[in-house]
Amino acid sequence: MAIVVLVAIVAILTGFVNLSGRAGEMPRVAVEGGRLPAVNADVGSVDVGTTNTTVEVPKVETERRTVELPKVEVRKPQ
Repeated sequence: MAIVVLVAIVAILTGFVNLSGRAGEMPRVAVEGGRLPAVNADVGSVDVGTTNTTVEVPKVETERRTVELPKVEVRKPQ
């Protein structure tokens, strides 16, 4: 989801997307009376910490290779 928001922001800032509109306004709301609900909650506790343990960890090796990747060209609207 974050990548979609980032792409949208970049598209707007670079001029790829042009947004136009008019300003709105919040509705007027009046509230009278009422009361907050009463809630009693018994909750447990959580202890967070660390401990040292020996575990097996896989060894990963990498290599450099030339591969063909897709190419995308983006043009601003005229």
